[in-house]
Amino acid sequence: MSLEQPAALTAWQRWRRALEVYRDRRQLVILLQGFSSGMPFLLSGSVLTYWMATEKVDLTTIGIFGLVGVPYALKFIWAPLVDRMPLPALDGWLGRRRSWMLVTQAGILLSVLLLALSDPVSSPWLTALAAVLVAFFSATQDIAIDAYRIEILNDDEQGAGAAATQLGYRIALWIVDALALLLPSIVPWPVTLAVIAALAVVGIVTTFVAEEPKSALPTATTAESWLKEAVIRPFAEFLAYRGWVVILLFALLYKYGDALGGSMARPFYVQMGFSGPEIFGVTKSFGVAATLLGGLVGGVLVARYGIFKSLLIAGILQAVTNLLFSWQAQAGHDIVVLTVAISADNFTGALGGVAFIAYLSSLCTAGMAGTQYALLTSLMAFGRTALSAGGGWLAAHTGWTVFWMLTTLLAVPGLLLLLWLWHIAEQRAQKETPPPGTKEG
Repeated sequence: MSLEQPAALTAWQRWRRALEVYRDRRQLVILLQGFSSGMPFLLSGSVLTYWMATEKVDLTTIGIFGLVGVPYALKFIWAPLVDRMPLPALDGWLGRRRSWMLVTQAGILLSVLLLALSDPVSSPWLTALAAVLVAFFSATQDIAIDAYRIEILNDDEQGAGAAATQLGYRIALWIVDALALLLPSIVPWPVTLAVIAALAVVGIVTTFVAEEPKSALPTATTAESWLKEAVIRPFAEFLAYRGWVVILLFALLYKYGDALGGSMARPFYVQMGFSGPEIFGVTKSFGVAATLLGGLVGGVLVARYGIFKSLLIAGILQAVTNLLFSWQAQAGHDIVVLTVAISADNFTGALGGVAFIAYLSSLCTAGMAGTQYALLTSLMAFGRTALSAGGGWLAAHTGWTVFWMLTTLLAVPGLLLLLWLWHIAEQRAQKETPPPGTKEG
């Protein structure tokens, strides 16, 4: 018994050290900036379409308005500007990352207020312009915030940083969604949107109290050197990775099964006979709680076991939990099964999301992280949207039980790519580690 105690104590010390990663003040800043990142996201998506639906805008127009979210998929195009272009006056005062965060957060505040002043019935073009501006400033803010998080933290802190980001992001989504669903029954939509716009102040205040990361950001003196440093070098450094094609495929496929299932979740719930209040009650209570818990556990998991092992554990779990929806398809209208399925799916999805973000962050180079991370997340967005467009056709032709089984199987390619990347990373680590008994230098 006494022989087992030191081992148990050592294991506890490892877990305690993993938990202590959240005590850093920088993690609180990252959490609040995650909130700032999540706050505008729904305003060019579900909140916008809900507002238009309540104003009796026709479905064709509502569908076309889905295009206002395009900036999120194209943000890698202007990411080099965020990485390299100093903003007059602000750059010397706040630094490169914080100055871009401040400008984009002010842009979000003003564009949401412009959205509040528009009317999708009488002035749809103004509404569309305001929504595009919200998406543009939001996507640009994401570039700056992601780069800030990557550069302010060490590699072993990226898991906790990803968890803090996701936690803040999810809290913002919950608050904005709740305001958009509840306030319009009490006050007019312009007032509702103005209240939501005020949430941008959280990010603005946080930017002022945050510490600027110390990263190499060379200032280009000519157009040619700017092009080389801002555009060519970030992509060239990424292409220097062994297996960069596999990395891109992995970024595309790791959460593909989850994305495909997620795209058809609401129609599935409706066909199972669940009402709007039932769906809202489960997703916004048990679902949100499971997501927040999964994000926090994900940060500890990465700190304790490392990125690759965490990716494997989370990848298997998020694939297996999709089978719970096959159970739901067989059970039909059963609120208990729905609660179990959504809770488990949200928990493992958040777990995988944290490990995934930590991995993508570890691939980025300080000073050009905005461009490189924007490229990788744009691929992730492509997988979430374009490759998931066939989900309805697949469900219609296979039935719901088989459909959810297939989403589980679609996780296999991503997991196989993960195992290959893990093997390559271990080979690289062995080459960089000097043999025992040798001295460096």
